[in-house]
Amino acid sequence: MNNGFFDALELLSKENGVSVDVLIEKVKSALTKAIKKAYPYCERYNINIDPETRTFEMSLIKEVVEDMPIDESEINIDEAKTIDPYAVVGGFVEVKLDTAQFGRTAAQSAKQSIKGDLREISRENLLNQFQSKENECISVVVTQVEPNAGTVTVEHEKTELYLFRNEQIPGEILKEGQKIKVYVTGIVNKQKKPIVKISRTHKDLVKRLFEMEIPEIYDGTVEIKAISREAGSRTKVAVWSRNENVDAVGACIGPKRSRISAIVDELNGEKIDIINYSEDPAVFIAKALAPAEVTSVEITDEEMRTCTVIVPNSQLSLAIGNRGQNAKLAAKLTGYKIDIKPEVEIIDKPAEETIQETAEEI
Repeated sequence: MNNGFFDALELLSKENGVSVDVLIEKVKSALTKAIKKAYPYCERYNINIDPETRTFEMSLIKEVVEDMPIDESEINIDEAKTIDPYAVVGGFVEVKLDTAQFGRTAAQSAKQSIKGDLREISRENLLNQFQSKENECISVVVTQVEPNAGTVTVEHEKTELYLFRNEQIPGEILKEGQKIKVYVTGIVNKQKKPIVKISRTHKDLVKRLFEMEIPEIYDGTVEIKAISREAGSRTKVAVWSRNENVDAVGACIGPKRSRISAIVDELNGEKIDIINYSEDPAVFIAKALAPAEVTSVEITDEEMRTCTVIVPNSQLSLAIGNRGQNAKLAAKLTGYKIDIKPEVEIIDKPAEETIQETAEEI
């Protein structure tokens, strides 16, 4: 029976990432509460748990009396002598216990106490493990995919985390055993049962991937000035070089597009536009509308951060993008409300109205 107890203890230790010694103290504390509840009048007891010798013993220490015991803290001399032949009145004998003697209530009390302690240990371990990883990118392995709910279970350093559907890249199909990177957006409910929130859609995941793949960004030579993202579709990244001899965009793309390709692959083929940042808003806005060509940019109100952009007629649909995506991402990247107009006004009224509606929406 003792072997089974210590085997269970070792398994519990591995599953919860807690040392056996810490667990033993928790078990002793729980058993103490159970003994006090089962034998409220007995103030002397002994709990011996030794993992090296695999010894697990519990006993009540009772006072030897000549007459009938008044409660469980006493034992009659005749009964005491069956346990210890040398027992004397006024002395003490050790009466061994086994778990079954506690009864269901006492055992349940011990179990609940241990569970509560383990929850607290798990809470502290989780916080210690992930508190320093908030707002960082971590590698995880997909362990389970729930097709109905869409929730994906992943594992990081033996800890299970949950990637919910709304935090997954649209269109991405994750498979068990697949290694992916996620962004730790934060830890909620820290005081009770902490939940580590992770995301594949957060724009800062792209930022961290750039830092991991591009040495010039990691060492600070190239700086990411702004990011706008529509996960699963397109991301725009504005970069700037502190060193005039280092091409910021070229550093991000890498030889034979090796660096940017690694990031695109990690993001399931998401398109990424890398743009040279400029302190001149007009220049920055023109670059942000890439891949479209821009004829001119007029800042109409600096305080309200509005502007009018003129593009060649052939570039109008490209500048606006599918469902206005390109223009919206450019607006988020620059912080300007962008009104896009064609170089030559189109006479066809329905088309003109469509352009105006799209421009107003943007």
